[in-house]
Parts: sequence; structure tokens; C-alpha cells
Amino acid sequence: MRNLSLLRLTLAMLALAAPLSLSAQFQAPTAEELKMTSDPKAPGAAAVYLNREETTDDTLHFHGYYERIKVLTEKGKEQATIRIPYERGSFKVTDIRGRTIHADGTIIPLTATPSDLTDIKSKNYQVNTMVFTLPDVEVGSILEYRLDLRYDDSLVVSPNWEIQQPFFVHKAHYLFKPAEVGGWHSITNNRGQILDRQTYVVTGVTLAQVVRNARGFYSVDLTDIPALPSEDWMPPLNTIRWRVEFYYTYAHSGQEFWESEQKQWTKETDRFTNPNGQLKQAAATLFTAGDSDEQKARKIYAAVMKLNNTDFGRKKSEAERKAEKLKAIKNADDVWKQQSGTSDEIALLYVALGRAAGLKVWPMQVVNRNRAIFDASYLSTYQLDDYLAVVELNGKEVYLDPGEKMCPFGILHWKHYLASGFRLSDKGASIATTPANTYKQAAVQRNANLNVDADGSVHGTIRVAMNGPDALKWRQLALENDQEEVKKQFVESMSELIPDGVHVDFDHFTGLDDVESNLLAVLKVNGNMGTATGKRFFLPGLFFESHAKHPFVAQDKRTTPIDVHYARMEQDDATYNLPPDFTVESTPATADVSWTGFALLRIKSAAKEGSVTVQHAFARNFTLLESKEYNDLHDFYTKVDSADQQQLILTRTPSAKGN
Repeated sequence: MRNLSLLRLTLAMLALAAPLSLSAQFQAPTAEELKMTSDPKAPGAAAVYLNREETTDDTLHFHGYYERIKVLTEKGKEQATIRIPYERGSFKVTDIRGRTIHADGTIIPLTATPSDLTDIKSKNYQVNTMVFTLPDVEVGSILEYRLDLRYDDSLVVSPNWEIQQPFFVHKAHYLFKPAEVGGWHSITNNRGQILDRQTYVVTGVTLAQVVRNARGFYSVDLTDIPALPSEDWMPPLNTIRWRVEFYYTYAHSGQEFWESEQKQWTKETDRFTNPNGQLKQAAATLFTAGDSDEQKARKIYAAVMKLNNTDFGRKKSEAERKAEKLKAIKNADDVWKQQSGTSDEIALLYVALGRAAGLKVWPMQVVNRNRAIFDASYLSTYQLDDYLAVVELNGKEVYLDPGEKMCPFGILHWKHYLASGFRLSDKGASIATTPANTYKQAAVQRNANLNVDADGSVHGTIRVAMNGPDALKWRQLALENDQEEVKKQFVESMSELIPDGVHVDFDHFTGLDDVESNLLAVLKVNGNMGTATGKRFFLPGLFFESHAKHPFVAQDKRTTPIDVHYARMEQDDATYNLPPDFTVESTPATADVSWTGFALLRIKSAAKEGSVTVQHAFARNFTLLESKEYNDLHDFYTKVDSADQQQLILTRTPSAKGN
């Protein structure tokens, strides 16, 4: 089972009500279900759901789950292991029952005691996972189980129905009884606001399919639900996965909600970033007379980047904070005094110091695009993730990422490009979106100098220079791992590109700690990559594309949008130093493949006595595409794939014989 998303709200003085319940009895399988060996509605599927049911009663505080799964292949047997994560203390998993039914009708009940495993544990918080495996599973078996997730009487937890599953679903039933509110009953959020309206947001499902009956129960009944898409470079699942997510709110319209929340957000961020006298004094120590606004902005950025970002290291325990007499952080001044804070606190400190220095700088809080896309129809600020800063320099707005350790000035982590959320400006708070990056801000340059011997063996050096998101990835990895692990992972990433038989050994990084410079990695190369046929000798023409797994080639059609994370450019140069008595018969043909406005590929090669140099440049100047643009995308990548398969062919020159 997937992770359960738990939105916890306080519920006061709920009345008892008759419980909702799923049938206590399991379903008898039909003859057709028992005999099923494949499913014409889901060709090639490892398994299918015959039935799925979810029931939530927020008056009696439980979620009930029921599933029947038909196993069609060996891989489908993996569905026999069920994992239920939950917050221990406030929640508990109860009434677990299950069985396996073989194709001949034999029933094997679940008798083993489930394992209750601890995942996260702190003084006041613990997350466990309840794990059990249905017994004696075979290809052709039907897996059947049900359980309840119960929670404290003081909580309400509205359901998030993830209707699409990894496998095709034949029949699904969902039922929800909201908490009763009004009179003596009230639900409040953490600000004490009374949440007296039940609402929901849908994706993939129509509003008409969510039925509310006269008693206030919500239900959804569906058949033939396609499996959750699994394609290269999909956008976040909240934009494509069929779902119905319920929640309680105080607002009666989207406009009312967002206007109210923006006012509250502005009040809270202004309070935190208020540049008091001490911060003004601190800011003044960072500058010299005559510094421009840009110089001030950069110096503040460098100063906050030096602080201890607790999201990229070990956070001090409460005992350590008490011993050091560190108070809870309440504002930007506290962050500066303690020289430590979370990513969000450090980003807001940048705003405060910038304001103290007289700069025009504003906070912004966005939904991280590696997780979700902002949804204005979902009336919840729980969507929002990270804080950024926007500073006006020379009449232009520059977006900054002070909370991302090792992120250069003027560059964002890729998850913050094209990300939406709240931002302040001279006009007040609004919903806004960060800009996309340019491909020049995410460039990778790879250079290989290779000495090829007559037997096909090769040795030489690879140099890889990076900026933007690629450099940030390795710099942040180095913060959280020892150097050997970083080197290992870098070698693995290069091994996925270069020809079979060629091995790389990491030599060193340059610029790993200097975020304003390119990151350079140097590796040593050795191995064998040539194939001899008679007098001819065949080498991969595009050294760094030998194992290129171009997306969008094998799939002719697509229905989901495309998200490649960020615009990017790759420039590869490979020089082959040839062995004696070999001449060049053919080099990779010149290629100039363009998808106007979106992407291009250029290949050039030049041979001179004793060596051949092949240049390969690829750039994509897009991030997000609609599925209607897939035909053009597919056509472009098919041409790229074909061009990258070319070879370098050498011919052995016969040696002159003496008298």
C-alpha cells in the first residue's frame, strides 16, 4: 500500500454516530476470476485489482481499506507484501485480516503476526510501518485483505483517495462520512480558525462522479480504472493521478481563501523579516563604502551561505540547545545571532538583511516542483514548501535560493524553477511563478583525450566541467556523504555513458567548495573499446553517447505531459590519438538536427594526421511540454538517437617490407 497522507486537525466534542463499515466477510471468487491467467483490459500486466474499497468515518475516526488482487506473473507476487506507514501514538493499525486463494479455490488464511517496524523516532514523534505478507502466493492466486487505520478522538483526518494505482482496477468503491460540525462541535486549524465547510479537490475524476447523498456522505464508484502512467519524464503526480482529496476549510470560495491566506502570510513573513536595529548593524558590517546594490546583495548572500543550515547537517538536540542557552528561533535576528537555521529561516534572513541594507527584496514561498505543482483549486497552504528571495537589481528582478546550501547567486535549485506560490512585491502579496532557467545556466562540458592502441585498448583522461543544477547536485551530495561515496557515485554516472569495456577511475574535483566557479571533475580512462574486422577497426564515434538512453524514442504516442526538470546543454569533445599505421576511413557524419525554438543537436568531426576529434553539442531550451507536442518531440529524439549511433572507422596501412 502507498504512504498515507495524514492531514491532522483538532476536533472538539464530537457526537457518536452509527459507524460505517465494510462487509466483514470476504468475497467469494468467481470461476472466471480463478481461471484468469491474463487480462485483456490490461495486456502484459503483472497483476490487476479486482476490487478496491476505502471507507472513512471522521466521526468515529477510522479509515478502512479492502483490496482483492489477481496475480498474473511472477513479478505480481510482490503485491503479497503490504506496508502501512502510520504515526504511532495518534494512529494505530487494527483488524488486519487476509487470505490467499489459489487458482483451484484453495484458501490459505493469514495467520502470521504482522511486524510493527519503527521508521522514525524522536522524543515527541514516531513513524512506524505495519508489514505483513499474505501466505503461499502463486501465479494465479487472488490476494485479499482488509484493515482499519484508527486515530485519536481529538483528530479528524479527511481521506485522500488515490484512485489510480500501479495496476489496472476493475472496480473501486469509496465512501466518506465527514465530521459533524456546528453547534457544540467544532474543527479548528493551528491558528484557531473554525473550519466549518467540507470540500474537496479532484484530478482526473469529474465533479459529477463525486456523489453526496442526503445524509452528507460522499461516495465515488468507478470501473475499469487505467493503471497509473509510468513514462519517462512525467510531471508531478498531483497533476495527472486520478484522485479525490477532501479537507475542511473556513472559506466559501477560492478568492476568499487565497486573499485571506495571503494577508496572513504577509503578516507572518513581515514579522519574521522585520529589520530591527541589530540586523541593520549586522548588515552594515558586511559592506564597504561605495558598494553598489548588486555588491551588497552578493555579500549578504555569501554571508548567509556560510551559516549552519540545519537541513544540510545534523540538527542540534533540545539538550544541546539548552546547554548552549539557545532559544527557539522566532525571527531573523535570532537566526543571525545563532548563526544557524533551517533552509526557510536562512532564506528569510536574507530578506531581512537585504531590507536592512536598503535593498528592494521580497520573500516568496513556492511548491517544490520535484513534488507537486501548485493547484489554486486546492484551498490549502500545506501545498507550499520552500522560501526564496527576489531582489531588484538595476531594474531587474533576480531570483535567489539562499536556503539551498551551495547554490550560486542568481541560480535556483531546479525544483524551484517554474514553481508557483506566494510572493510579496511593491503591490502586495500575490500568487506568482518563478521563471524558467536558460540552457546556458545548466551546462555540462565533457572532454576526453584518448590514446588508442593497435589492439583496441585505450587510455587517457576525461575532464567534466559543470555549472547550475548539475554542479549543485554534486556539491550538496558532498555535504551529506564522505568523499569516497561521492567519487563512487560520480564514476557510476560516467560509466553509464562511455563504451563497454572502458573503465574510469576518479582523480579529483576542482571547485567543489567554490560555488561561484564551475565544478570540474577529472577522471582517468583505461580499457578496450575497439572491434577489428579484417583490416578495419571500428570505434564508437560518439564516445559519451555510447550508452545514451534517449527518452521519447521507443514510445510512439503519449497522453501525459512532459517535464524534463530544466533546460540543459551538453557539449562533448572526444579526441582519439591513433596508433601508428592506421588511417581514418570515415568519421561520424556532420549532423545539424533542429527543433526550432526547442532543441538542437550538432555533430562535427575533424581528422588530421595521427588523431580525430569529434564534437557533439546538444541543447534543449524547454522544460514543460503538453502531450500534443509529443509528435515533434518524438521525431526530434528519434533523429538524435540515429545520429548518435555513428562509428569511427580506421584502416590499417600495410607496413612496407624490406629487401
